[in-house]
Amino acid sequence: MSTAAAVARPGKVLADLLPASRTRSAVVARSAALVVGGAVLTGIAAQIAIPVPGSPVPVTGQTFAALLVGTALGARRGFLSLALYALAGMAGMPWFAEGGSGWATASFGYVIGLMLAATAVGALARRGDDRSVWRTARAFLIGEAIVYAVGVPYLALSTGMGLSAALAAGLTPFLIGDVLKAVLAMGALPAAWKLADK
Repeated sequence: MSTAAAVARPGKVLADLLPASRTRSAVVARSAALVVGGAVLTGIAAQIAIPVPGSPVPVTGQTFAALLVGTALGARRGFLSLALYALAGMAGMPWFAEGGSGWATASFGYVIGLMLAATAVGALARRGDDRSVWRTARAFLIGEAIVYAVGVPYLALSTGMGLSAALAAGLTPFLIGDVLKAVLAMGALPAAWKLADK
């Protein structure tokens, strides 16, 4: 099947366009490599961290990476990739934001949210939501909303903050960056599909 034919078929994500042997072992090996690669990309992106005054949660590249991973790999592989990221970090791998690890941190709720968000945007990508500018932006904003829906309450519980303080520390400072991430995705993902179509 040609790449152009693969692009036209519904239910594909970008990772499905990578050439591979059709043997079961090759398909499993490719999926495993994609899952590990997505976890590593997220861990590296988490090291791009800018402290936010008054918040225990820094601005990082991990949300953008996790949403890209989910979109490019699809729901199942995206979830597995972010689950691997979370499990390795819980086991002591220092690749959460600012080289952190473990689950007893104020920002661990965001990591849980990333798993759910990668799954959601991966499902949306299988429906074709990563092929047009506005649908890509919508998918990313949905993913970011999921991250906050888990991360902010976890932040409040783990620090003893009230909900309004947790929103001020764990949501409000990140809104402009989230819009920028959605804008980057709006350009990058539809462009990747156009390139694949050629």
